[in-house]
Amino acid sequence: MLEHLIGTVWPRDADPKDALVAAVTQVCDRYGVTLATPWPTNGPGWQGLAWRAASARDTPPWQETLRAAGNDLGADIAVSNGALATSGPALVVSDVDSTFFEGEVIDDLAGHAGSQDLVAAITARAMKGDLDFRQSLYERVAVLRGLDVASLDAVRRAVRLAPGAGELTERLRELGVPLGLVSGGFGEIVAPLAEELGIGLVRANALAHGDGLLTGELAGDIIDADAKVATARQWAAELGADLERVVTIGDGANDLPMLRAAGLGVAYCAKPIVVARAPSALNFPRLDALLGLLGHSSH
Repeated sequence: MLEHLIGTVWPRDADPKDALVAAVTQVCDRYGVTLATPWPTNGPGWQGLAWRAASARDTPPWQETLRAAGNDLGADIAVSNGALATSGPALVVSDVDSTFFEGEVIDDLAGHAGSQDLVAAITARAMKGDLDFRQSLYERVAVLRGLDVASLDAVRRAVRLAPGAGELTERLRELGVPLGLVSGGFGEIVAPLAEELGIGLVRANALAHGDGLLTGELAGDIIDADAKVATARQWAAELGADLERVVTIGDGANDLPMLRAAGLGVAYCAKPIVVARAPSALNFPRLDALLGLLGHSSH
């Protein structure tokens, strides 16, 4: 038998529970999937249900059918399979800008350079997949040429964590699950904040500078879509974990390869094109609701 875990979440002020139980039961009956008794999950502003399930053969359509049924009822549904379902995640890897952080740091830096509208437009095109991420990154960073390095401190102080990011970090620590941050943004912003939160796995781009000013260029390797996948694989290998027990979450088109490579990939409050192509999606704007998709509460 193939083992599965079905996780569902919805806003606390909604009440799709009875209809959701009926829908999940109906879909699983149709595809010959055996359901155990569900248990409740919850967190600030959200609640959910999780089921252990088993199937005699691999029938992916039932998982897509479940997801569609959840969407119709205003609930997000994700299915974990195999070792991830039975043993839980060995690693969670999160994108940073507009996922773990609110907003895009590059846009905030551009505000200090007086070019926020230009950079925001480039960022939006890149996140939708209309523009190659690497080229868009070069274009956006070039706008920062001549910006005082001290501006990085101001931007870092102004960064706000996404709702639920702190709760997710704390709960994963309690569960003994490492959390890594991989970012197409900048280590000068990400690394110090990750250190404050006790997150030891961090990879991001580095900004080149000289004489106290940004040069408008990047230093070192570029963290693009391929690098994000490679980073998730590397961290999993260092932890001695199979990639099927890695959970990834992100919002942009450049996160899609990482989402597809993991045991469970979750598009978080993402653009429609990303939601459509990702294995699963979390449309509820609380990052700790990811825990509900994995069968856990946030406290």
